[in-house]
Amino acid sequence: MQILVSPSAHSTVSPTASLRILAIGDSIVYGFGDPVGGGWVERLRRRWMSPGEANHALYNLGVRGDGVRHVARRLEDEFRHRGELRNRVPDLIILSVGVNDSPRLSKPDGKNVLPFEVFQTEIADLLDRSLRLCPVLFVGMIPVDEAKMPFLDCMYYNHADQMRYNEAIRSTCEARQIPHLNLLEIWRSRGSDWCKQQFTEDGLHPNVSGYQALLEDISNWDAFRQWIEP
Repeated sequence: MQILVSPSAHSTVSPTASLRILAIGDSIVYGFGDPVGGGWVERLRRRWMSPGEANHALYNLGVRGDGVRHVARRLEDEFRHRGELRNRVPDLIILSVGVNDSPRLSKPDGKNVLPFEVFQTEIADLLDRSLRLCPVLFVGMIPVDEAKMPFLDCMYYNHADQMRYNEAIRSTCEARQIPHLNLLEIWRSRGSDWCKQQFTEDGLHPNVSGYQALLEDISNWDAFRQWIEP
């Protein structure tokens, strides 16, 4: 059973107030592959800029290729410089990282970019550091299209490793009562044919349809809605 963290447990800001939210992670946060909407973060940011919508400020801090160590190195600086309005600090961090730590290098049975045991330690440290700053939500990885690998002729992403790294993230989040959206499980449950239709030719980044699906999945997530809905 997923344990949700109440917004008020870590912050004095009402979940219905105008929030300052950081989305930090890799190219899926950045929105690579979506020339129409700019990715799920940008689509959400635009929604909140429309008249009649909530006036939340959402910062896209996605960097292509980032893994857990890259995000950890820039976490505090990103947080400190985006409080807005009379030096307020951000109210919420949305993390989404891990898939770039999982692929095999050079060959399908090569070494992982970040060894699994090291990843377990690094993701725990990142989550602990994030929680010391403000409340955290974690948007999990989506499945790749294995038939399109290798990526950039050298990186072999695969479902077996994704499942290991994803489970490490899920269990680490659960131990810290951080809500985790298990998109790997959600997307795989929709079938391989559906999944394949959501990707660009590289088999790693969502296309326009894929990012729209991501936006809907995140928008309908109870832990997310507790923050942004009145």
